Amino acid sequence: MAPSGRRPCEHLAAITELPEPANHVCQDCVALGDSWVHLRLCLDCGHIGCCDSSKNRHATAHYRHSGHRVIRGIEPGERWIWCFEDEQAIQL
Repeated sequence: MAPSGRRPCEHLAAITELPEPANHVCQDCVALGDSWVHLRLCLDCGHIGCCDSSKNRHATAHYRHSGHRVIRGIEPGERWIWCFEDEQAIQL
């Protein structure tokens, strides 16, 4: 649900499919020899990046570089999607 006074995010409303990731690693961290805290899946292209609690924040970097707005958490038990542009989330 949108925060009070804000319109619901149209990007989140447009999500009709939640793909499963091919793997559960941040390839950008692997290339650097680093680790991550949690993983996020880009719902536009399938890129997997590490969360903002991770040292490299590759999911956010991917959004800034690509403009792909919507991600979902892919850790066990996570059931949410997030829109970077509108700074809104919904629970699934």
